[in-house]
Amino acid sequence: MSSKIVKILFKDSFVNRLTRQIDFIAKDSPVRAKRFKNQLIKEIKKIPKMPYANRQSIYFDNHDIRDLVFKGYAIVYRVNVENNIIEVFGLTKYQDKPTD
Repeated sequence: MSSKIVKILFKDSFVNRLTRQIDFIAKDSPVRAKRFKNQLIKEIKKIPKMPYANRQSIYFDNHDIRDLVFKGYAIVYRVNVENNIIEVFGLTKYQDKPTD
């Protein structure tokens, strides 16, 4: 890969799922919810350095779609080399598909 990934794009499908998950965790512990979100975002921000380091997605048959596994969740993203971006679009735990 000659082009360097320079941007992370959070799709609405990911943001909506993350918001619902954070709200659910916050019902039990607002502090834990904030910590979870901060740690997750920190991990996602590492992706551009080595976009193909995470496993190929188990949800899609596409080399450019990857799963970042974090605390039992799969964060699904697409490496878009053409546009030099990472498109984060899915968040799932114990489900068949990462988006609604």
